[in-house]
Amino acid sequence: MIVVFGAAVRAGGQPSGALAGRIALARQLASTHPRAIVFCSGAIGREGPSEASVIARGLRDLVAADRLVLDEVSRDTLQTARAAAIHARANGITRCIACTDNWHQPRARMLMRLFGVATAGARLDHGHRPARRRARAYARELLALPYDAVAGTWARFRRGAR
Repeated sequence: MIVVFGAAVRAGGQPSGALAGRIALARQLASTHPRAIVFCSGAIGREGPSEASVIARGLRDLVAADRLVLDEVSRDTLQTARAAAIHARANGITRCIACTDNWHQPRARMLMRLFGVATAGARLDHGHRPARRRARAYARELLALPYDAVAGTWARFRRGAR
């Protein structure tokens, strides 16, 4: 299963730069793994439609509709990891590929493992972005990682991953 983590949608339903990169990576992964389920995640943000539906729209010419799963409820990385893990277990899937930016990979993969699903990462480098923006993204992740480790552990033991 390929888990595509959502990112912002711009006015008119256009994917942000981060989301466009994730969609491009998901297309590559779907081509490499033509039988894989593609789990598209992300709720409606400031602009509609949902992140999940924008991801699916970017994949529809390549991925059959029965292989696309839309999670239009998850609003953050923790919720996406939990929802993807629930779907994976319910369908006998034991391994996933996290489709997200390099800076986001450690947190996304840690949460997937926390919810019981082994993950592999896929490289999505935004080296073309200004160094300041990349540094801000990595700094945000350094702060979010311990927070989500605690929140994910709490969610797992309080409600279970189901």
